[in-house]
Amino acid sequence: MGATVFKEGHDAVGATAVLLSPDGKVHSTARMVPVGLGLDRWEALLVPDAVGLWQFRVEAWADPYTTWVHDASIKVPAGLDVELMLAAGAELMDEAATRRGPAAEAQRYRTAAAVLRDASLPPAVRLAAAAEGEVAALLRDNPLRRHVTKSATYPLHVSRERALVGNWYEVFPRSMGAAFSPQTGWRSGTLRTCAAGLDRIADMGFDVLYLTPVHPIGTTFRKGRNNALTAKPEDPGSPYAIGSPEGGHDAIHPDLGTFEDFDALVARARELGMEVALDVALQCSPDHPWVTEHPEWFTKRADGTIAYAENPPKKYQDIYPLNFDLDPEGIYQEILRVLRVWIDHGVTIFRVDNPHTKPLPFWERLIAQVAEEAPDVIFLAEAFTRPAMMQTLAMIGFHQSYTYFAWRNTKTEVLEYVQELAGDQGSFMRPSIWPTTHDILTPYMQQGGAAAFKARAVLAATYAPTWGIYSGFELVENVARPGSEEQIDNEKYQYKVRDFTQPLAVEMTRLLTRLNAIRAAHPALQRLRNVTVHATSDDAIVCYSRRLEAAHSPTGQEDTVIVVLNLDPHATRESVVYLDLGALGVAYSGDPHAPAFLAHDLLTDQTYTWGAQAFVRLDPGVTPGHVIHVRPLP
Repeated sequence: MGATVFKEGHDAVGATAVLLSPDGKVHSTARMVPVGLGLDRWEALLVPDAVGLWQFRVEAWADPYTTWVHDASIKVPAGLDVELMLAAGAELMDEAATRRGPAAEAQRYRTAAAVLRDASLPPAVRLAAAAEGEVAALLRDNPLRRHVTKSATYPLHVSRERALVGNWYEVFPRSMGAAFSPQTGWRSGTLRTCAAGLDRIADMGFDVLYLTPVHPIGTTFRKGRNNALTAKPEDPGSPYAIGSPEGGHDAIHPDLGTFEDFDALVARARELGMEVALDVALQCSPDHPWVTEHPEWFTKRADGTIAYAENPPKKYQDIYPLNFDLDPEGIYQEILRVLRVWIDHGVTIFRVDNPHTKPLPFWERLIAQVAEEAPDVIFLAEAFTRPAMMQTLAMIGFHQSYTYFAWRNTKTEVLEYVQELAGDQGSFMRPSIWPTTHDILTPYMQQGGAAAFKARAVLAATYAPTWGIYSGFELVENVARPGSEEQIDNEKYQYKVRDFTQPLAVEMTRLLTRLNAIRAAHPALQRLRNVTVHATSDDAIVCYSRRLEAAHSPTGQEDTVIVVLNLDPHATRESVVYLDLGALGVAYSGDPHAPAFLAHDLLTDQTYTWGAQAFVRLDPGVTPGHVIHVRPLP
């Protein structure tokens, strides 16, 4: 934690960071240290050790001992006010000796005071008795504090590890097990067929199964394939047009099954080491029960009809947005009830669709209430919007946030953004990194082919502790709907049957599996704010590293990983990589070409000997880059 600490005049100041546990008691304290030159910024590291609502504060104070050491160390050698300075030091030793603490410590102060007052000794010896050695160390750890000023006490919500670290896999349940017959048409997949397909996902190392909405879908103004305004009888509609006579947000689409089937899906996911995340889209189809039961929750147009969703020039006639200003308490209680339904059925993560279009006080209250009742539940904000709004959503309680990662493609963009995510905002906004989603297919992914998908997978998996892919990534689904950054034949509007036994899918599956295994084996990749960018000579080659020191590693061993990646999916690129060996925890001999460490490539299992400068040649048709584990020389 950090604070700005200053005082009038020239006296020394100090600061202590105080961490309060959920029961309100002091858990730990840490002496803060100044950072930067003349900035009055102080920092300290405090580590809570349990999930819950903690608090912290900063205590700043005048430091008479440090002030005395500074002044006496100048005046005594110069022969200025020698006896006055030594007498002042003796009084400080007397004060320190009267504090509650070990008897031996008090005796050290009394001894120092006696030496300071002993005029038979040289002034330098008298000064050293209190300004150096054991006494100085004791007062550094347990300082004299005067004029203590306390900051406000701030909340610190500590979440479980999944709020920071996770491998997500997104599916449309209706597509898993779906089948087409010329005689009978489409048959929807079910929650049971979805459960039957989880082994493949778990085998790749994914630990969060993200389900798009599973609720009944309206028929009024139902959209057809590729967002067509007119749906054909076989079109299943968008699962985001929630609600029909069969129910709303607290119901399951009859084609998918029942709550018993949902419970079986959750149970199977848990058996495989995965937990279930469910989409929360607070919007309704015109057929949603809320439309007739609570018409006061919707905006009426001048002609008396309910306003459908719009993002001009886009129109979403199949969706009615809720108006949270009309009955905020009624809407709040209903949404809270809906979330409780799904929590009771094993959902531990909610991916919230477009939270930035709803009032912030609503989310702040709702997330806090859920945290009291079910502290393990995590909320992910799917908010591709202005930075201030995204950051505020994180500040009011969202555990994770989508990012602009998909649109950061050049070397400068990639490196600046990874530092931004790991910078100051990393203390409150945990990023979730996705190369594509069911809504996003950037030009880079459209035009780069399999090489682009491989490069972005390596980048996403090492860019932040949480990453995810949308089902079909293994098949390099990269054909866009004309004029759009969305896939053609978008799964939002139709069933999609995939064959993951195709050679390309097998190859991509192997890469995804390897990336998740690397992430699991290397704690450095499970932290956000430990990134260092390294220079390269080629404008398409990026390099960054993540280092976790032994003291902070769950394994008790230091872990350092270097990522070197070719961003150009169309050409082989060569580069010199200029490594900051100090940031890697490696000693530098002064010779940039001298071997400094073993570079074990975790993607290919090859090992190189690297120094401060390393040459790389990366063919995107073979491998997009290196993921290097730093090992000591033999």
